[in-house]
Amino acid sequence: MSLPTRVQLIDVGPRDGLQNEKQPVPAAVKIGLVQRLQDAGLTEIEVTSFVSPKWVPQMADNAEVMAGITRQAGVRYSVLVPNMKGYEAAVLSRPDEIVVFGAASELFSQKNINCSIAESIERFAPVVAAARAAGIQVRGAISCAMACPYEGDVAPERVELVARLMKDIGVQRVDVADTIGVATPHKTRRAMEAALKHYDLNNVSGHFHDTYGQALANTYAALEMGIWNFQSSVAGLGGCPYAKGATGNVATEDVVYLLHGMGIETGIDLDKLVDAGQYISDFLQRPPNSRAATALLNKRS
Repeated sequence: MSLPTRVQLIDVGPRDGLQNEKQPVPAAVKIGLVQRLQDAGLTEIEVTSFVSPKWVPQMADNAEVMAGITRQAGVRYSVLVPNMKGYEAAVLSRPDEIVVFGAASELFSQKNINCSIAESIERFAPVVAAARAAGIQVRGAISCAMACPYEGDVAPERVELVARLMKDIGVQRVDVADTIGVATPHKTRRAMEAALKHYDLNNVSGHFHDTYGQALANTYAALEMGIWNFQSSVAGLGGCPYAKGATGNVATEDVVYLLHGMGIETGIDLDKLVDAGQYISDFLQRPPNSRAATALLNKRS
């Protein structure tokens, strides 16, 4: 066991966390959230996505949000792009990194983006090439890396396949995602081991959803392997569209509380992070979906 001494977190709340919200979230509120996250010490923030507003209306203000953020030196601002058209729109907003995505499940790929895994990689190849030529970093998300809502358990070999295909087209680092939040530590380790066959420890990250309350256990399992990059979402923003009523991304506050309790550095001020979660939760008119934030807010009052 070799636990890292420092962990890098990417907060995906402004993008992954808010994209399924039914009520419109104004650009000013999203900008305010990004500002509060970076003030709390987050140095990687997934800000928005350049997808068709027809499919994700919540992200229709992508260019406005990117133009409105006050950029800080040392902070990496990433955006999700689905294809070349999305990239061409995104590049005008000067992202530091783009995120492309592929599924380890063939059926999920078909239902989510209407193409096979191989076709999705083919679609992203020119996007990755254009981004790399422009000096923009490229991250790849491997969704349904442990299980799929349509196929059930996903074999590690499928994760290895997608990791290899992403590596072949120039994707620099990958997220191994438990998209529906059903994984347990054993499945997590197997999926991570599969990705590590093609990427080194510095370029593999964990992205865990908390549908069954396993996200922190899965985080710990990945930490034991030496993984030190993770995605999380402030206030636990984000739902799981494939599991009705289920929670989505693991809350950044909970991950930070775990890490700090283990003596692992994050560079994040937990109190300011709780404030950021409270800010967006107040707008959404519901309490933060974070156990640590709830406890700390109760302690304050």
